[in-house]
Amino acid sequence: MFDRMRAWSQRNMPTRDTFENSRWLRPIAHRVLEPSLWRFHRRSVARGVALGVLVGVLIPIAQTVFAALLALPARANVPVAALTTFITNPFTTPPIWLGAYWIGSRILGAEGAQVTPGGHEAEIGWVEWTLTQAGPATLLGLVIIAVVGAAVGYLIASFGWRGWVAHKWAERSRARALRP
Repeated sequence: MFDRMRAWSQRNMPTRDTFENSRWLRPIAHRVLEPSLWRFHRRSVARGVALGVLVGVLIPIAQTVFAALLALPARANVPVAALTTFITNPFTTPPIWLGAYWIGSRILGAEGAQVTPGGHEAEIGWVEWTLTQAGPATLLGLVIIAVVGAAVGYLIASFGWRGWVAHKWAERSRARALRP
């Protein structure tokens, strides 16, 4: 399973050449093409995961571009940040937004408005409900989900990286012990 995921991510991950050939990024190409932003290190990958989750949840459009641009000052891994934004997709966005509304309405203490369909009053009721209750509650919930998700993603990536390195060291140790 991990080999398939790794192969898919390598096929779809933006490369340095992609950014190098983009006319929109030419003014900041010297920053985007900095080698440290493209190497896979424990801290840069963890920062990339956190940034990708944060941008993926909070920004509904052009997430990959925003994640790549925000990775520059954060010194996060650009491909990981761009790839992690795909945590939100057409299948995961509705549950995330519903959960955000639920969390936000619980924190704000807003009860769901009872608007009955039919007539001009219902349209005004829905608009008023969206602007006064659903909008702020959903926005607050999205911020909470994004921050908590980024923190959890950072921790998972950091500890996962450490576990992977420890596993590799253990394998090397066993291989050396078995050598005659």
